[in-house]
Amino acid sequence: MNFFEFQEKARRQSRWLVFLFILAVISIVAVIDFAILVAFGLMDTENQQGVFTLQTLKTNASTLMLGALVTTGVVVVASLFKTAALRSGGGKVARDLGGVLVEADAQDPQRRRLYNVVEEIALASGIPVPEIYVLEQESAINAFAAGFTPADAAVAVTRGALEKLNRNELQGVIAHEFSHIFNGDMRLNIRLMGALFGILVLALIGRRVLHGSYYMGRSKNSNAGAVVIIAVAVTVVGYIGLFFGRWIKSAVSRQREYLADASAVQFTRDPDGIAGALKKIAVYSDASYLNVETEEVSHMLFGAGEKMSMFSTHPPMSQRIRRIDSSFNPDDLVQLAKNIQRQERLAAEEQANREQKAARGGASMFDADNLVDQIGNPDFSRILMAAALAASIPEDISRAAHSNQWATEVLFYSLMDRQAEVREQQLLAVATHMGSDSESKVRGLLDAAPQLAREQRLPLLEIAMPELKRRPPDYVKRVLATVKALSEADGLTDVFEYLMAKIITQHLWESVNPQSVRMSGRKSIQQVIDKAVQVIAVLALHGNKSDEDVKRAFRAGCESLEVDANTTMPQVDSWADILDSTLAALDRLRPADKSKLVKALIATVMADNRVAVAEMELLRVVCSVIHVPLPMISGGEPDADI
Repeated sequence: MNFFEFQEKARRQSRWLVFLFILAVISIVAVIDFAILVAFGLMDTENQQGVFTLQTLKTNASTLMLGALVTTGVVVVASLFKTAALRSGGGKVARDLGGVLVEADAQDPQRRRLYNVVEEIALASGIPVPEIYVLEQESAINAFAAGFTPADAAVAVTRGALEKLNRNELQGVIAHEFSHIFNGDMRLNIRLMGALFGILVLALIGRRVLHGSYYMGRSKNSNAGAVVIIAVAVTVVGYIGLFFGRWIKSAVSRQREYLADASAVQFTRDPDGIAGALKKIAVYSDASYLNVETEEVSHMLFGAGEKMSMFSTHPPMSQRIRRIDSSFNPDDLVQLAKNIQRQERLAAEEQANREQKAARGGASMFDADNLVDQIGNPDFSRILMAAALAASIPEDISRAAHSNQWATEVLFYSLMDRQAEVREQQLLAVATHMGSDSESKVRGLLDAAPQLAREQRLPLLEIAMPELKRRPPDYVKRVLATVKALSEADGLTDVFEYLMAKIITQHLWESVNPQSVRMSGRKSIQQVIDKAVQVIAVLALHGNKSDEDVKRAFRAGCESLEVDANTTMPQVDSWADILDSTLAALDRLRPADKSKLVKALIATVMADNRVAVAEMELLRVVCSVIHVPLPMISGGEPDADI
């Protein structure tokens, strides 16, 4: 199952969740009205015909209607309130659980290692680095990812995970959480939190009413019996709803945990990493249980947040380990506990060897046949590629990109032109929009590294993005205005400049408005085929020198979309205008049709069996706008003169 199939499954499960929520509300209303009918029937001493008569129904019709409206209103409003409270992004969930933000320039070795692992997987996956949190008060081994979209995602790990897991094991856990980000699990988890909170509120109200009815009973209030009946009904309904809510979470979460474990192995190509983390949880009693209340977030966690005898949101630990390591025997856990220290030492040595190989070997040409399968699920070679590329960035520039004081200037630095005259105009634009201090910082970066390799620019953007997302709106507007001015300084807008402006604008807007983002729509490729063909034409014009090469690339893309190969290639007067007018419609494609589109775009790029840097960047911006996280691509060749 690939990225697009996971997205389609998440959509179906979201619709199923809405149906179950509506069904639960209807059932709750029916039970509450039944309790009201019994209560008012008992209070009506003049009615000798019984509680469930037509006369009783007519007499209490308005009360029953009011009860239904109030009950529905409480559940729906509470659910919407909870969901709205989570609109600020995944970081809200992490902070509510006591999470402390890990800064990009963290000096603590454990936090530095965590940030590096998350950054490598993010770069390999083709998304900005998410916010990273540590649950300082939790000594257990656990983690979770939260948010509506990758743009507002946050990854959190416990202090116990930092202290007890080696780098390979931590990498396996983080890869597991990234799988939840890409597979649509985060959005589903947020909706589960909102829906179940609304039902749980009824139980809380019922308990308070029951507590108050105790004193009413002592005062011999004649209506105390009716109040108790209603309070008991509300409480019972609330907890029955919670019971079925846990059942839903269990049914949804268990299978997704298995899938995320399998994806983590593909991410890292190291089953021992995630298996080692699971074994450490199994070895130590209650190793994943948290101190905070985990009822709302239990389905998000890497391991069980608390001991549950029924409807656990996670499969048994031994089964998870056995699916990864078929030779595992639960009886071996005692011996495993004795071997943990030796395994950590060997894993550290192995990781050091891998990093040395990555630094020496560089990156290889991407395989077009499996690129689509690696969307949202990149293999370990791409993580090595990301690590090698991050290591190749000049140290001063890398340190500045991770600093909250310099991150913005790194973005400007990446847009600096190679021509001295144009560069001076750009520096003047920085001073005009951002001030002389910002201009001085950019000049300092230019002095430290006068020229930046083109393939290093996009990783710098993704590394610096978390710092920019925390800036106030007026500051972001000035940054966007500066980016626009830098892009237009030479009278032209190249692909990277266009990409940078698009990605910054999109991710900043989505991080503020996560609930308004839809990862896919309902359109078929045939409904927007003219727009898809226009994008293929734009892509064909980049990276190809001759008209014949352009036509060959265009035909390859059309054939992949099953469009007549003799279709006339659209006129491209302004490729940027075409992308602006087409990508929004293509973003509304169904997941399966997005898969077809991406395959067609790859076929267009690979028609000449080579990939230019401009083609890689253009492919990245198209995929980013249509919410497809394209894995890291390497091997770009110099661009053609077009």
